[in-house]
Amino acid sequence: MTAVLAAIVAYLVGSIPFAVVVSRAMGLPDPRSYGSGNPGTTNVLRSGSKAAAALTLAGDALKGWVPVWVAIRLGLADEIVAVVALAAFLGHVFPVWLRFKGGKGVATAAGVLLAVDWRAGLATLAVWALVVAATRYSSSGRSSRRRPRRRRFTGGAALARSSWPPARCAPCSCGATDANIGKLLRGEESRIGEKKAVT
Repeated sequence: MTAVLAAIVAYLVGSIPFAVVVSRAMGLPDPRSYGSGNPGTTNVLRSGSKAAAALTLAGDALKGWVPVWVAIRLGLADEIVAVVALAAFLGHVFPVWLRFKGGKGVATAAGVLLAVDWRAGLATLAVWALVVAATRYSSSGRSSRRRPRRRRFTGGAALARSSWPPARCAPCSCGATDANIGKLLRGEESRIGEKKAVT
């Protein structure tokens, strides 16, 4: 019963659509109406507001960090902490408030890792930042535009490998299965800094 209740609370917290909330609060277009249509940090950045993107990143990370941190502080078993972490992550990817159409979950998964082990969380964010800086793709590292099938999903792999203990690593493994993999393989994923029409 404790696990079920904790999972429900974590899922609802993870479902908070900070990209939409921040955009509305700052008078920006709904992030679902432009770019990739993803309610996440990188799509908010396409609006041209770095402040909105930074607030979205912080909010998405916190909604992964808070439920897991609370579960750990309450002394819940590792198995329940893993359930909480997975629920928070799935809340972001499939938010009930947005008809189950959410973001990619990178920031939320990183928040989960920061709660479990801050070193693993920082390492994951560093790897993601380096890959994004080198490729300008948020969802993965890309080797070359001419060889689309040799791209490596570095951030997701880092999330899966850096989490510990094993009982808590399930949500981080989910970070490796990104909603934009299909777009990347088709060469349709837009790079950070490429602005699409904002309606």
